[in-house]
Amino acid sequence: MSAPTNSQPPLGLTPTGVIASPSERRRVVFAAVVGTTVEWYDYFVYASAAALVFGELFFKPAGDGVATILSFLTVGISFLFRPLGAFLAGHLGDRYGRRVVLMATLVLMGVSTTLIGVLPTYASIGIAAPVLLILLRVLQGISAGGEWGGAVLLAVEHAPTGKRGRYGASPQIGVPLGLLLASGVMAVMALIAKGDAFLQWGWRVPFLLSFTLIVIGHFVRRKVEESPVFVEIAERKQQTKTPIAVLFRKHLVLVLVAALVFAGNSAVGYMTTGGFIQNYATNVDGPVALERGPVLWVVALSALIWGASTLLAAWVSDQIGRRSTYLIGWGLQAVGVIALFPLVNRASIGSLALGLGLLALGLGFTYGPQASMYTELFPASIRFSGVSISYALGSILGGAFAPMIAAAIVRATGATTAVTWYLLGMTAFGLIATLLLRDRSGIPLGPDHEAEQSVSPVRGFARA
Repeated sequence: MSAPTNSQPPLGLTPTGVIASPSERRRVVFAAVVGTTVEWYDYFVYASAAALVFGELFFKPAGDGVATILSFLTVGISFLFRPLGAFLAGHLGDRYGRRVVLMATLVLMGVSTTLIGVLPTYASIGIAAPVLLILLRVLQGISAGGEWGGAVLLAVEHAPTGKRGRYGASPQIGVPLGLLLASGVMAVMALIAKGDAFLQWGWRVPFLLSFTLIVIGHFVRRKVEESPVFVEIAERKQQTKTPIAVLFRKHLVLVLVAALVFAGNSAVGYMTTGGFIQNYATNVDGPVALERGPVLWVVALSALIWGASTLLAAWVSDQIGRRSTYLIGWGLQAVGVIALFPLVNRASIGSLALGLGLLALGLGFTYGPQASMYTELFPASIRFSGVSISYALGSILGGAFAPMIAAAIVRATGATTAVTWYLLGMTAFGLIATLLLRDRSGIPLGPDHEAEQSVSPVRGFARA
């Protein structure tokens, strides 16, 4: 871990030296958790529905196997539009503030998700149904591309220096909590609307529930103050006019390396968040063929383990540094990947729970330090752009088409061995990218230290 510099604020201060009240800090953490949970609930409800019903309802004319792949393809398509959301949010966030962007992304995600809940199926309106479904998924992707960076910066830039990992965990646990909520609601609906009723109307209820959640999230976020780092930048009128251009001109290598770090995590994580395991484990023609409801409950349980592991890893990163925590995480993730399919293929709920639990432990340790590490990698004036675009590119390289790739591998080979090798390869990419980065834990985040922040953390580069 980097030794704190004399120019850093004391542990009780924000990066700009402003004392934030305990109540304001609590509001920031609570808003980050609630807002990201709602956003990712919306995103993961779609992935669950893609795994369980969208192939049948929107793509059935393509044939059973192809319909499943096309359904997973719509999960991945949204990732292609995350960079657009990241570009827009990064520019606006570096120019006009973190808070206003977060309000906009929350509303966009909620409206898109609610509209999916009332969308007619292929049987009702033909080819227009999958076209509209894809359009709404694209809007979800734009929202997701802008959401994460803003939530991360609002949390970490409010944090005392020695607690950035813990504060950064607040938007991070929104992902497993969103998965928990999405899987839980889907499981409840599988109990209430059994058999054909789930296909007819049961799947729609979780999407319609999004409207209520968005109202709650909007109410919570509007009470949070702007990031103290951006407030100081704005007061000095030091906003960068073209933050994205500066980012790519001076920090392109850093963006690519940071993207690969996240790619190693997201490819593995999207085995559950992208719906592949849910589909594989419940396919009546496959080797596992478990019931839908119990599988969804097991996924919800794994989300709890993922959340706990994320919190633990974030705390550990404040003790030993982000890079060291990541290296532990890559080892744990590799163990989880190796154990996953041998356990899942035993075709019992208990072995499925053990497999997903082991995987979730490693995922948490490669996810918990991410928010604080990304924040510490980029200069203050272009930080929103750097964090958001690196994250969006990493999601494309990693999670975007991981469920579709896994489904295609199983369809082509009839086995999961090659899927394991694919996930181990992505884990190795994340490990290598992490080794290329210097640890910047504790670096000052305020605009007074822009020169120090601009020195590239990528080994072998004086500037990125």
